Amino acid sequence: MKKIYEGKTKDVYSLENGNVLLKFKDDCTGKDGVFDPGENSVGLTIEGIGKANLQTSIYYFELVKEAGIKTHYVSADVENATMEVLPATVFGHGLEVICRLVATGSFIRRYGEYMENGTVLEGGYVECTLKNDALGDPLITGEGLAALGIMTPAMFESMKEQTLKITKIVADDLKSIGLDLWDIKFEFGYNNGEVILIDEIASGNMRVYKGDQIVEPVELTKLILNR
Repeated sequence: MKKIYEGKTKDVYSLENGNVLLKFKDDCTGKDGVFDPGENSVGLTIEGIGKANLQTSIYYFELVKEAGIKTHYVSADVENATMEVLPATVFGHGLEVICRLVATGSFIRRYGEYMENGTVLEGGYVECTLKNDALGDPLITGEGLAALGIMTPAMFESMKEQTLKITKIVADDLKSIGLDLWDIKFEFGYNNGEVILIDEIASGNMRVYKGDQIVEPVELTKLILNR
């Protein structure tokens, strides 16, 4: 295998069959040693989070597939914390898509003068950020993405529609075990001209509450899988 990219939480390798292998790591985003899926840099290492993220991803990729939504997922090896995926081209230098069901985190840091933390965002609110650590992953609109030539308006609408559908699948599943999804982060790319979900659907990329307490990623995976 040839390493083609070293990311914050995963390393990426090319396979001889033309597919790509993702190797999950125990690093996760946060600040000052506190887990926060909304941060744009690695803030801490949690033992077992790599496998937890992979196990959660497998579970939700299968649910999304059952719903008729195409992703890049092919197969996985939990023991070695790896996932084989279809090759896909990222938008620009990388784009993150956040779906917020409840106002919290960076959303409140930006807009707290208008809304209290914990306010429900009816229907879900989708926002995008460009992957750029130096600039703090700046927000960008669909019009901005089109103006920069990163994606067409039709691609943006497809990505937004899929984001809302996938978020509902995850939120409904979590609700069935007494958990509330507050927000979740995705990545999309395109394969044969089609916009598809890539990367992961990981416990480390979502903010989930049980009552008024946030559920840590490794514990969240246990709750999802051991129901």
